[in-house]
Amino acid sequence: MASLHLQSLVQLEVLCEQLYQGTEPSQRLQAEKVLAELTDSPECLSKCQLLLEQGSTSYAQLLAATCLSKLVSRVNPLTVGQRIDIRNYLLNYLASRKLAPFVIQALVQVIAKITKLGWFDVQEEQLVFRDVIADVSKFLQGTVEHCVIGTMILSELTQEMNVVDYTRPSPKNRRTATSFRDTVLKDILLLACSLLKEVQGKPLNLQGQQNLVMHLLKLVLNCLNFDFIGSSADESTDDLCTIQIPASWRSVFLESLTVDLFFDLYHTIPPPLSQLALSCIVQFASVRRSLFSNPERSEYLSKLMKGVKRVLENPQGLSDSNNYHEFCRLLARLKTNYQLGELIAVEEYPEIIRLIANFTVTSLQHWEFAPNSVYYLITLWQRMVASVPFVKSTEPHLLDVYAPEVTNAYITSRLESVLIIVRDGLEDPLDDTTTLFQQLEQLCTVSRCEYEKTCALLVQLFDKAAQTYQELLRSPSGRTMDITVQEGHLAWLVYIVGTVIGGRLTYTSTDEHDAMDGELSSRVFQLMNLMDSRLPQSGNEKVELAVLWFLDQFRKTYVGDQLQRTSKVYVRLSDILGIPDDSHVLQAFMAKIVTNLKYWGRSQLVISRTLQFLNDLSVGYIILKKLVKLDAVKFMLQNHTNEHFPFLGINEHFSLSDLRCRTTFYTALTRLLMVDLGEDEVEFEQFMLPLTTSFEAVKQLFNNGNFKQEEVKRLLIGLARDLRGIAFALNTKSGYTMLFDWLYPDYLQILQRAIKLWYCEPACTTPILKLLTELLQNRSQRLNFDVSSPNGILLFREASKMICTYGNQILSLGNIPKDQVYPMKLKGISICFSALKTALCGNYVSFGVFHLYGDSHFDNALQAFIKLLLSLPHSDLLQYRKLSHSYYPLLECLAQDHMAFIANQEAHIVLYILTSISEGLNALDTIVSSSCCSSLDSFVSYLFKHISRDNKKPLRHKERGQEAQRLLHIMQQNPTVLQEMLSILLNIVIFEDCRNQWSVSRPMLGLILLNEKYFGELSSNLVSSQPSDKQEAIQQCFANLMEGVERNLLVKNRDRFTQNMSIFRRDVTEALRSEDDSNVEQVNLDMMS
Repeated sequence: MASLHLQSLVQLEVLCEQLYQGTEPSQRLQAEKVLAELTDSPECLSKCQLLLEQGSTSYAQLLAATCLSKLVSRVNPLTVGQRIDIRNYLLNYLASRKLAPFVIQALVQVIAKITKLGWFDVQEEQLVFRDVIADVSKFLQGTVEHCVIGTMILSELTQEMNVVDYTRPSPKNRRTATSFRDTVLKDILLLACSLLKEVQGKPLNLQGQQNLVMHLLKLVLNCLNFDFIGSSADESTDDLCTIQIPASWRSVFLESLTVDLFFDLYHTIPPPLSQLALSCIVQFASVRRSLFSNPERSEYLSKLMKGVKRVLENPQGLSDSNNYHEFCRLLARLKTNYQLGELIAVEEYPEIIRLIANFTVTSLQHWEFAPNSVYYLITLWQRMVASVPFVKSTEPHLLDVYAPEVTNAYITSRLESVLIIVRDGLEDPLDDTTTLFQQLEQLCTVSRCEYEKTCALLVQLFDKAAQTYQELLRSPSGRTMDITVQEGHLAWLVYIVGTVIGGRLTYTSTDEHDAMDGELSSRVFQLMNLMDSRLPQSGNEKVELAVLWFLDQFRKTYVGDQLQRTSKVYVRLSDILGIPDDSHVLQAFMAKIVTNLKYWGRSQLVISRTLQFLNDLSVGYIILKKLVKLDAVKFMLQNHTNEHFPFLGINEHFSLSDLRCRTTFYTALTRLLMVDLGEDEVEFEQFMLPLTTSFEAVKQLFNNGNFKQEEVKRLLIGLARDLRGIAFALNTKSGYTMLFDWLYPDYLQILQRAIKLWYCEPACTTPILKLLTELLQNRSQRLNFDVSSPNGILLFREASKMICTYGNQILSLGNIPKDQVYPMKLKGISICFSALKTALCGNYVSFGVFHLYGDSHFDNALQAFIKLLLSLPHSDLLQYRKLSHSYYPLLECLAQDHMAFIANQEAHIVLYILTSISEGLNALDTIVSSSCCSSLDSFVSYLFKHISRDNKKPLRHKERGQEAQRLLHIMQQNPTVLQEMLSILLNIVIFEDCRNQWSVSRPMLGLILLNEKYFGELSSNLVSSQPSDKQEAIQQCFANLMEGVERNLLVKNRDRFTQNMSIFRRDVTEALRSEDDSNVEQVNLDMMS
């Protein structure tokens, strides 16, 4: 027996070596496969124990921990006794062995999972996994190493409790986390703080001591990062949130030494530990305001501000980039959570704001150090300056002194950075447009404070840079690097001028400020003219992008339907450039757009920004009326060809992704066309002439049969994108009819052939299918054709052909690699689903006509949907957001208007659809869950209607009810399907944050009426599982739910049930709420168990 164990151990260790250290991918895959089978085998526990007891490497122990983690996380868990044994064994194992850090971490994770998943498990009337602190107390009383392990267990458990496990019902997740929060979390935080106080008085020169401090700080941070109210806050918005500390924790934060402890630790421990101390302080600064009374809040803020002052007076630790980043976050949090008036009231505010201003200026000057942290500093100043109008304090806020210094530092530091970036070839901040725009949008508010100073500085710097630039251009010996540096200066200045002009909308402005905007704007317009005059020879992309930013900010601020025409900005523009009003500005805008489209064809970035600017201009009606009078617009409408605008070309210089901007171009262009088009077919045909020429060329090539596929593909992709833009902008019946008459039948047949030829190339199929979806959109009732017109039916027939062609072809591909399954298959299917849903919900086709006249196109489209659907696993329907957003609304439409079609399907298809609805009911996405509720409501109503009429139906109607009889038979064979969905909905109503309560109530009444006996059992089980003192109240809630509700699904009866359910949800939640958590733990949340 021993030799067998030894042989098994050797084999397992070989597999471990292949898995964790192997370099051959095939060996690693094989090892993964074998070890996955080990997890599922009955011998898993004994093999894990063998590896832990006798394994000769740390990787053997890691494998055992990994297998145990999977074993205890199963949906069908081990018995309570087995899990207690595993936990106790692992605690003893950790206490008695010297292990590698990664093994300790893995074993600690297993203990945390066992504790979380067994939080409500009872053995001999004891909650056996609740004594968390008692379990680790022996560790905390032992050596430093043992204390570290105990801290790791608490830290990992706190983190694990905060993780949402989407494989399990969300009510269970939240209930466990809430119970943990209410019973243990505060004690863990207090324990960690007391241990930190003990450690603080000892020397930290030993590695073990530093390790302990690190894990204690991580534990405190995990406690403060806990999701106290179940909001599942998005981490990307971390710096805007408030920590919802429970009221019972108030004493912890009022304790004078708590905040001081972490500031002291920051000053005494070295990086990277000091960063963790600052992270904790950031969380302390984020505690909700309502936790304190006004005097308490002032005292608490004072402690934080004194700590900040101390850090700024001793800035040595901020030389570490992580410390610096956390400190910047701390400063931003102070203004996020406290009002400017409260900050001003702090005793040493004048000195603190001076130190913060100096720190900000120094940080901005050292632009290369932790550039991502600048966001927080500018956020602080932006929020403070924005609050100035609302401050009632008599004490000076001093922002009028320091905000201009911050603005000055930002501007000058960005200009000084250009030379170093160009000389040393460093990464240019101008290329990171996301961060750049983020900073500029914050700066716009700060810059308007004491605007005269900002404007004077910008005028001085701009004039100097422009003069130097012109001198370099005129000089025959002008070095390229010098010119590049000056263009960098000008790009930054143009961005900043655009920013400060945009700030007019966020800050109180005067006529004098508008005149200053005119001074700055006139300089940018002059620079724009200079750069455009050089475009045939050369141009600078960064300056062009900056100019586009400026133009867009100027448009938002001074060009618009409601803006006053007498703004002082135009006085200066009129004097210098002859631009007296916004009509002349629009002329300059359009001239710039035409110039960019003509000369920047190879710069995808400039073209896309230019077209976005054109698109934004084309939205307002009053501006459109002015634009169509301009020569530049008339030129564009008559000459939209690649000869004049090279980006419309299809040569190899342009990637397929570059063609996407063509949709934007044609959307804007068609909006301009529609202003005066009316029903002028001749003018429309003239506008479409370039596209007509391209389609005729493709048609000719297709007829010849011998053509370059790549060239034709590019041509068709461009045409599809162009047409999608045109179709999107045609929101009138007359305009859309002209487009349809132009497309049908010849050009739609060309697109059909393209789908058939290149079905496996998403770059080609996606734009064509998206065009189809757009054509099917009945926006503004544009597809409501005349009564004598067959266009609606003809359009749907073409859509049906395309969906069927694509569907049949894409299903012929067979197995597709997992990393390619979305672009190759799922994306196209989701667009087909969207197209079909759009057609079915458009109300411009009477689908009964198809069956009446023996036309199979409608049935073909629905059968294609079924085939495509069955090719997808259920998991994909929810995993891919775009797919779920197209499938579930389509299913809702089918269930609402074409239930007979669903009822007529085979049993496995009906069950597949019902399973997808069942899984979607629990989705966090309300679009999905609401569509599922609506689909289920239609389904249940159909069943109930036919069951109610089954015995009363005259003989001559029997044939019509065959689909219903078929569906009734399927449901009789599978009664648990609807019962499970009733359980899910009841769970959602009682235990979850039911955001779409009305939608959930609609199918619920039908489910109850179809499953009255089961509903009675459900309610009885829930009532009996409660403590005896609550049973009567909950029983009464269920009785009230059906009070006054009749056995029918008429609208009036449904509305009554919906009202009852709203009251029921409130009353049950109130009844289940308890001050004593020991009562709450008895609630059986999983009603399906």
